[in-house]
Amino acid sequence: MLTNIPRTGRLSDLRSDAGLASELRVSLARLTRRLRRQAGAHSLTPTQLATLAAVERHSGITPGELAELEKMQPPSMTRVIAALAQRGLLSRTPHSTDRRQVTVSVTDTGRGLLKEERRGKEAWLAQRLKELTPEERAALRAAAPILEKLSQM
Repeated sequence: MLTNIPRTGRLSDLRSDAGLASELRVSLARLTRRLRRQAGAHSLTPTQLATLAAVERHSGITPGELAELEKMQPPSMTRVIAALAQRGLLSRTPHSTDRRQVTVSVTDTGRGLLKEERRGKEAWLAQRLKELTPEERAALRAAAPILEKLSQM
């Protein structure tokens, strides 16, 4: 039930913003780690996987735009793109209006990897959701748009 003491072992006061922030930070970090363990056999780093997914969402993006979007330094993003391109997961093509730049897109191989990755993680998470009560699932449905909003701030 959602009114239980938080599983983190801390007696955070969930009524305060600071307590809620602390509880969310710990819970989301733990959930993220558990989802990462569901990764396929691709051996991509979390940064590479996040970059590949971002390029899928924003096909034809420049490395500079991608670095800004992912909150990375451009030289770091260049290295991530190079590693993904070397594995055949991203392609680089000349920019249509600026010959000094390139744009990056996900290859069919990259799309397949992302699809498999998502399938495994979603199957694991769907199984965990089945273990919750209907009320807990309803609370998560209500919270999902709020969590998405927080992730975009």
